[in-house]
Amino acid sequence: MVSPIPDFFQQRYGYAPLLVRAPGRVNLIGEHTDYNGGFVLPFAIDRRTLVALGARDDGMLRVASTFSDEVIELPLAELAAAQASGALRGWAAYPLGVAWALGVFGADLAAVPGADILIDSNVPVGAGLSSSAAIESAVAMALTDIWQLGFSRETLARVGQRAENDAVGAPTGIMDQSASLLGQADSAVFLDCRSLESQVVQLGFDAAGLAVLVMDTGVTHEHSTGGYGERRASCEAGAAALGVESLREIGIDELDRAGRILDDVTYRRVRHVVTENQRVLDTVALLETDGPTAIGALLDASHRSLRDDFEVSVPELDLAVETALENGAIGARMTGGGFGGAAIALVPIDGVSRLQVAVDGAFAEHGFGVPETFTVRPSEGAKREP
Repeated sequence: MVSPIPDFFQQRYGYAPLLVRAPGRVNLIGEHTDYNGGFVLPFAIDRRTLVALGARDDGMLRVASTFSDEVIELPLAELAAAQASGALRGWAAYPLGVAWALGVFGADLAAVPGADILIDSNVPVGAGLSSSAAIESAVAMALTDIWQLGFSRETLARVGQRAENDAVGAPTGIMDQSASLLGQADSAVFLDCRSLESQVVQLGFDAAGLAVLVMDTGVTHEHSTGGYGERRASCEAGAAALGVESLREIGIDELDRAGRILDDVTYRRVRHVVTENQRVLDTVALLETDGPTAIGALLDASHRSLRDDFEVSVPELDLAVETALENGAIGARMTGGGFGGAAIALVPIDGVSRLQVAVDGAFAEHGFGVPETFTVRPSEGAKREP
């Protein structure tokens, strides 16, 4: 990503910034399992957020971006009070929330310098590609550097999640930040969201001649409101009724018991999470034994479960998936929290253009807005620029 931000920062503030890039992510499979202590398999993508950052000597945080005219200034000394009162709002809640969360994890905010922070991004907002985690991860890494905190990438993932949960108010799990910080080229991050243990899994898309096509429906969503929180509450209620701490502890062989105990809606929410956990494990196993061309049926089953049991799809997502499968995709599913956003299709590289034309035509035929389609490559995680 070529950005004018470094030059703009130097012109505006009079000194050269530290630069950190962090990617968005695509979740290959494992949706709504993360906050249930389950398994996920995301990968970092080649759409990234760039943060330019430099230290100030007045204890002030000053945050600006290329996607808003607003410039936010807040003393570090007032950060905790602002978070506690709910005063951190809008896009600035992400970087300011990260600064606050670093304090929760041990940074002495009374002793560290202030910072000028300038943010640029080409990760689509509202598409389910975790533009928020890209901001959080880049800011966390940059502040860790200038504050000399020495935090590990795993700790920074927890920092980003804490910021999103308690400063932004979105009840998300740790998957997005982990992918953004731990990703590697042509690989996915197999993450156990209960133990937080992670393993890099080779995807083999390049060798197999496969591309991941993102089909952004243009239907936006907000995780901090509405259905996402309701689904999480339903999962927690299901776990409580089944006498376990999280749905991670429920196996497929226990679904019959769950069906006898739970009401229909809660049971279907639970069934999605339990079967999705198994699909993640099966996907990892197939990638290692048979390669990426063998995982299509698991991607398709994941979408059906999200559509029918978890009920977080929308007609635009369903149409994108159906069109992909009818036009050469090995597998396809919605990705992200749902209620809008994007679907992904695993497709031979030489079939990408055909599929893009088909999706455009299908959306036009159904009277939907024009979708944005583009390929992404599994890429490396957050890094400091030289």
